[in-house]
Amino acid sequence: MPQCIMGRVKPSLLPAGLILLSVSVCVCELECIPGQSGPSYDSLQEVFDRKPFRPAVNLSNPTITNISFTLYAVLGVNEKTQILTTFLWLRLYWFHEFLIWDPEVCDGVSKISLPVLNLWTPDIIVYEFVDDDVSQACPYVYVNHTGHIRYDRMLRLVSACNLEIFSFPFDIQNCTFTFGSYMHTIKDVRVKTALPFEQMSENSKLYLEASGEWELVVILGEEGILNFGIDEWDIITFWVVIKRRPILYVVNLLIPSSFLMIIDILSFYLPPHSVDRASFKMTLILGYTVFLLIMNDLLPSTANGTPIIGIYFSVCLALMVISLLETVIITSVLHHNSMKYREVPHWVQVVVLGYIARLICYSRPPEPKTPEPTKTTDTDPWTISSSHTHSASSLSTNSMCLSGGVAVPELVEICSDLKVMRSHLNVLQREEQIQEQWRHIGYVLDFLLFRIYLLIISCYACVIISMWCIWMYH
Repeated sequence: MPQCIMGRVKPSLLPAGLILLSVSVCVCELECIPGQSGPSYDSLQEVFDRKPFRPAVNLSNPTITNISFTLYAVLGVNEKTQILTTFLWLRLYWFHEFLIWDPEVCDGVSKISLPVLNLWTPDIIVYEFVDDDVSQACPYVYVNHTGHIRYDRMLRLVSACNLEIFSFPFDIQNCTFTFGSYMHTIKDVRVKTALPFEQMSENSKLYLEASGEWELVVILGEEGILNFGIDEWDIITFWVVIKRRPILYVVNLLIPSSFLMIIDILSFYLPPHSVDRASFKMTLILGYTVFLLIMNDLLPSTANGTPIIGIYFSVCLALMVISLLETVIITSVLHHNSMKYREVPHWVQVVVLGYIARLICYSRPPEPKTPEPTKTTDTDPWTISSSHTHSASSLSTNSMCLSGGVAVPELVEICSDLKVMRSHLNVLQREEQIQEQWRHIGYVLDFLLFRIYLLIISCYACVIISMWCIWMYH
């Protein structure tokens, strides 16, 4: 039988960082048989038989459990269900008052390994867990001759976390891991940290730095008490701050979208009167829509909000539609001759060709030069010659139609055809003049809308880049 004697545990025998609530304890030493290494089997079997009971001689003294962990990997982040999946190396320490022996009597054995199933273990859980642990369990624990037990285990933790995805892919997540006993109150089990939070953070960075999409920023923690009615539980709250590596999303999402927007801007340099610019922009919008459908799986989605990158893609698509609408308007202006050759209103000429053209520095292309007639008098000779030519042609036509004062049918028919041809030529000349006026109106409006469109995109790009830079280096 283990002999219980009153004694004092030497502080030098305790592992670093462990805390005992009371220095004066009732020490139960295991028996050792001479000639055998370590405690005897019978004495250990008696300890195994007491597994259902907390290993404390005085039940008023709580069992202190020291906790530390190393964040080995971030297995997955599900933004839609708000679940974080991590892999931890968990280490627990606690004091077993019935597993104490003298190494000098037990042939110098100071540490042994025992099956964890045969010993009492603290029911430490993570309060945020939402799924069963499917990791491989460690079947053994290390027991020191002072009664301190070290239990190392691998933990696949699926926990609930409030994920903020507004700044995706430059987002930083702060998830909480709350360790504490599930059944035992603060009077029975106390939890403490086995290592400082800074050291746990540094140990985790060594393993997490070169793996996966996420990188560890820092691990912070705080010890506290959880109240449920009249009972209190001792807990430790860890804040695990992780940061996403955005290079994958920048290469696969932002850069292709920027290229499509640049092509949409360059399409304004296509001549609208000779090239079907609207068809080109429709093809570009169709390609951008297919791009969004393909990349939709890479974008996170939650019921609480939409990431700003989703808003960015929506605004880019809206800008492309606005660009197409601008092309439709310019095309309608350039083909205004379908409206029965409607002339350009005077106020449109004054506003567009006068003020707006000077505002955007639009220079009207020079018209082809015609040979100037010689000036013989102070009056306009071109007008005089034109009037003379017109009157002469009229007289000659009339004279041709009459032969000796009698109208010849063939000549009358020829005269009629000439009049029709002359009228048609006048109509074509007038139509060409009207088309030229509307063409210049369209060019001025095209230049104006293009500069406004370019200004909007530039301001939008500056705002997006500034916001992402602030979140990235925050």
